[in-house]
Amino acid sequence: MRRREFIGYLGVFGAAAGSTLFGRGSIAQPARKRPLIAWAGAAPPGVKLPQFIVDLAFGNFVKGLSEFGYEQGRNIDIIRRMDIFRDRVPSIEEMVALLKPDIIAVPATLEAVAARNATSTIPIVCPALADAVHLGLIASEARPGGNVTGIEPYIAGLPTKQIELAREIVPKARRVGLLTNMNDPKGPPQVGDLRAACGALSLSVVEADASTAQDIPNALAALANEGVEVTVVLQTSLLLNMSEQIGAIALEKRQPTVFGYREHVVHGGLVSYGVDLRWCYRRAGYFVDKILRGAHPGDLPIEFPSKLWLAVNLKTAKALDVAVPPGLLARTDEVIE
Repeated sequence: MRRREFIGYLGVFGAAAGSTLFGRGSIAQPARKRPLIAWAGAAPPGVKLPQFIVDLAFGNFVKGLSEFGYEQGRNIDIIRRMDIFRDRVPSIEEMVALLKPDIIAVPATLEAVAARNATSTIPIVCPALADAVHLGLIASEARPGGNVTGIEPYIAGLPTKQIELAREIVPKARRVGLLTNMNDPKGPPQVGDLRAACGALSLSVVEADASTAQDIPNALAALANEGVEVTVVLQTSLLLNMSEQIGAIALEKRQPTVFGYREHVVHGGLVSYGVDLRWCYRRAGYFVDKILRGAHPGDLPIEFPSKLWLAVNLKTAKALDVAVPPGLLARTDEVIE
């Protein structure tokens, strides 16, 4: 990617924009008045990033910064581009070379890997890390050791609770479908736990994988054709981005669905139990604040959410003729009607 093309490619906000960043004929370094945060992400291949994902990730990230007193253009500058990783490592390397941000913030694991491949010195904050030790992003959760830190929204044992929830919603279910996305680092650990949870309850499991957005309709159709009585959808970036499509197809197939993210339920899914991603992205502001005050990211322990969120869509339940137990409704954090 040529320098001129790259500059045109960036979406730059506030005082960090335009000719103050780049000179003619050579790269001009910005005269920094404020710390520069580069927020960069990518839609999965073949997916147009929905506005609700932008609001969920970047919107809550900005809210989290404001909780620590940071305001765009006043005491901090933010460059945002949700498709900066379209070419993955080459584009992030260009960004690092041209902008030299004080901190790189990325929405999920795949972007964290690309950012870490591009720089081992600029701090990287990720509110949705997965399998970070295995991927070499951190040395340990208690002491990351390198330039990456953030939040791990995956909690071991959560899939077992989701299977219990599936049984609560569909008490007679004996055949459980899993809509998987195994090329996401968050996928395989969940599948292992879900298989074990189903085995402990003598439930049979049918799996259908969706590696791309185009795979989702056929995967859901395959599960319906196998006669599954309830489907658990994995917590991955691709499947989250495709919430609306998954909700619509599941309704068409008259398939009760259980999710980890409440955004699925907002967009037509039946029930979810898991981490509140809104909190994760807001909490990223804590890590940014600590780093700007002099902390090294390698010394900031990985955090885990302390509260799980239960959401139910009563409109979907009615359309599927599913009776939501009163006890479940009583403990629900969010009801969509």
